[in-house]
Amino acid sequence: VTVLAESNQIKSLLQDHGINVQSIPDIHPLRVQPARILSNLYTMLGRNKNMKLSGRPHRHIGVLGTSKLYVIRNQIFAFTPQFTDQHHFYLALDNQMIVEMLKIELAYLTSCWRMTGRPTLTFPITHTMLADDGTDIHPAVLATIRKLEDGYFGGARVKIGKLSEFLTTSFHTHLSFLDPDCDVKLFDDPNEGRNSPDSEYGGYSADFCEKESQDELDQYINDVLQSTALKSYLPPTSKTANQPPVFSANHSTEEILSIMVKTKGLEVPAVSMSLPTKVLNTHRKSLNLVDNPHFFETKDRGNVLHMPKDAHGDLDCRKLVEQLKECPTLHDQADILYILHILKGADWDTGLDGQYGVTVHCLLNELYRKAGLHQEWGLIRYISGILKKRVEVLAEACTDLLSHHKQLTVGLPPEPREKIITTPLPPEKLIDLIYEASGQDISIAVLTQEIIMYLAMYVRSQPSLFVEMLRLRIGLIIQVMATELARSLKCSGEEASESLMNLSPFDMKNLLHHILSGKEFGVERSLRPVDSSSSSPAISIHEMGHSGATKTERSGITKLKSEMKQVRIFCQCSSENAAVLELCYVRFCSWSSTPSSPTSASPSGSSGDMSWGDRKGQWLRRRRLDGAINRVPVGFYEKVWKILQKCHGLSIDGYVLPSSTTREMTPCEIKFAVHVESVLNHVPQPEYRQLLVEAILVLTFLSDIEVNSIGGIICVDRIVHIANDLFLQELKSFGATGSILEKDVATGICHFFYDSAPSGAYGTMTYLTKAIIIYLHDFLPSTGCAMQ
Repeated sequence: VTVLAESNQIKSLLQDHGINVQSIPDIHPLRVQPARILSNLYTMLGRNKNMKLSGRPHRHIGVLGTSKLYVIRNQIFAFTPQFTDQHHFYLALDNQMIVEMLKIELAYLTSCWRMTGRPTLTFPITHTMLADDGTDIHPAVLATIRKLEDGYFGGARVKIGKLSEFLTTSFHTHLSFLDPDCDVKLFDDPNEGRNSPDSEYGGYSADFCEKESQDELDQYINDVLQSTALKSYLPPTSKTANQPPVFSANHSTEEILSIMVKTKGLEVPAVSMSLPTKVLNTHRKSLNLVDNPHFFETKDRGNVLHMPKDAHGDLDCRKLVEQLKECPTLHDQADILYILHILKGADWDTGLDGQYGVTVHCLLNELYRKAGLHQEWGLIRYISGILKKRVEVLAEACTDLLSHHKQLTVGLPPEPREKIITTPLPPEKLIDLIYEASGQDISIAVLTQEIIMYLAMYVRSQPSLFVEMLRLRIGLIIQVMATELARSLKCSGEEASESLMNLSPFDMKNLLHHILSGKEFGVERSLRPVDSSSSSPAISIHEMGHSGATKTERSGITKLKSEMKQVRIFCQCSSENAAVLELCYVRFCSWSSTPSSPTSASPSGSSGDMSWGDRKGQWLRRRRLDGAINRVPVGFYEKVWKILQKCHGLSIDGYVLPSSTTREMTPCEIKFAVHVESVLNHVPQPEYRQLLVEAILVLTFLSDIEVNSIGGIICVDRIVHIANDLFLQELKSFGATGSILEKDVATGICHFFYDSAPSGAYGTMTYLTKAIIIYLHDFLPSTGCAMQ
């Protein structure tokens, strides 16, 4: 690994920490360029204007390609990895994420490098890797360099040194098709070689190449970098602006579009999304990211859109452009540019400050860069959606998941809104499918790509996280992530959804890992800088450690005993309070039982001093998480196959899984597991889905009983509702009333039944067993021994 400083200033900052590296000018005559330059150069391969051959398509270069040294026209080039290029997807704007991706790529090189010589990875330290005040290197980057110096990083043995020291051990590739005596001319057409999907974004510093050189290759490289360099056109935000903001956070996109389409004489499209302004509440509410009715409060919709009109009463786009100078925040500027993008298109010349060629697309790119400097992740995702940015390796990430026998769905259930991906798709078709499933919600469409990227990282590095998962439902995962933040932050659904969109990529990846693994996590709030344009507090995700010095303290046994004692003391209270205490006692007695998830940790393991109020909702949360990621118990599908041999089929939410499938498929066949999943996935509520899985699991115990048949088509929903009724009857016998008996409107299941542990005298398994006995009474043996 070669660490290079972008400038002498960064080199000096590293030397202050005892780290000696070379800067870009120091390695002359060796050359260093970003990976996108190599992508552009490869488009020359096979190009022949006379034969009308366009050459190789523009493709992103992976870490295997950038870990070689290239000989081009007698010059040696090294190319920095794609993940450090901040002008593609926004993951590279997060320094912690860059470090994480470096770790992953080094591990990938260790296992996949098959060429002669050793891979040589060039890691640049750029000005964007400085701390917020720009006077020091980011702590995560410093820690990474020190680990590299130790010789072991991310499971890979590494050697750090100067690039010149690795010339003899590196793999060299000669790009002979770029030699001067070849027919390839870099400047046959001014637009050729730069028509890549990301050609509008800026490049590295000019230190990366020699601008004074008259060589055709140098001219071409400089031309590409200069053509992608960003210029400053946007006026700074006006903190002293007295007039109200152009848009209110309570106005949906439908309201704004209604004004715009009238200008064009069109009909208003029936859309249910909302404009993601700085509060994002209606935008998130339309997605129902937090499925909790009492979280949503009625907002005052009396605000008026302050949109400039011309003499005819139509929207005046020129005046709207002038309002860019009066916007107090970057979010307001983004809203204006979004309106102009919809109305006039990306290539419309705004004529800002009388300048020619300042298009909407150009201003959006500049705003994207500003948002990146301020680490405004919600705004970055918003602008990325407007610009239709995409993860460079999105298609490859989906293929990785599919090759591990994991299907994908995008969008929220049910079908047809939820789109299923079962085969590899080309990038363009995949992007269109994601935006279609997201209901044109640009921020969620971008976040969906991000989640797919992280899932692919984990399925390669930690496949054990995906045990007994066949279908990964991205929409439900996003919804559960917002719900988890609402629970941890004790805030409304709108605030939780906004906080989710404002998570840094590194924290988003950590949150996804905690959800997949079932580990308990904590959320910390921190204040944003005063000049930040975001209205939401910054939050970070961290794993919760064990509390308590002794084993009994860590497991919560001492606390449990004291609270059980309180139950006995207060047993003479009113009937409703007694029922609540009894319910809490039941829940506590079941904490030692293991959830149906194979990776879920006992809550007592990390929260020995938690109160009853803190523990409330944890089993509901566990079921919601497992339902969202489609996790089932080990051996579940094989047991379903056996029970289908003793009945005519299983009815789940109106869909029948027939017994004939056992004659067409074997128990361990993936096709059978996918068929079972396709029936279960018709259930939109993840927690209800898990109750159905638990009911089927209890039902499969009958496969070991000496009974030839247990009836016709078994209605699993009916069994769950019978169990729920038995649970409610038992609660009423304790005198419970009011909110304790409250049911979920969508499913009719009591909220406390969702929140009960699976095992124990009052666990869901107990009530499900009783329900099955009632439902299948005529088919069960008369002796109790067989059932027991």
